[in-house]
Amino acid sequence: MEKNSFPLIDIRQHLETGPIVMVTSAHGGKRNIMTMGWHMMMQFSPALFGCFIWNGNHSYQMIRDSRECVINIPTVDIVDKVISIGNSSGRHTDKFTEFGLTPERAKYVDAPLIKECYANFECRLYDDTLIDKYSIFVWEVVKAHVADIGAPETIHYRGEAKFMVAGKEISFPERFLPQNL
Repeated sequence: MEKNSFPLIDIRQHLETGPIVMVTSAHGGKRNIMTMGWHMMMQFSPALFGCFIWNGNHSYQMIRDSRECVINIPTVDIVDKVISIGNSSGRHTDKFTEFGLTPERAKYVDAPLIKECYANFECRLYDDTLIDKYSIFVWEVVKAHVADIGAPETIHYRGEAKFMVAGKEISFPERFLPQNL
């Protein structure tokens, strides 16, 4: 396999393979949705999730002040809404209304779940030490809501307006090793 030099600014096309998520927030009587691709699982127990939220984003201060959010995972059937939400600001618009999404009450946080997403993870801020320097939020997932739909067709951003869709599942149960090795 021959390899060529590749622009460093575009390496996310190969590294950023987690699904696009929609982050919901609520604070001071307002709510918002933002589309996000920069995130990672950090630990399994407790379930810690890290993400980058730019300080110029409308959701940033709401999330920072409330210290909670919901990570919602959409599937390809609502990709147009996901992209439109990512390309708009909630500063003067209620994105739930504007894009026809249904807010649902969460069990442990004030931020709403998005009904149309197959999975919703209620999060509370676990560690705020990386926010000022890197805009990295470390969350503890305190409640998970997941529909049993088999292998979901999730959306994965590759940069430059290109996406991939996951959905084909392969399994190797005989090769599975417990996490506590």
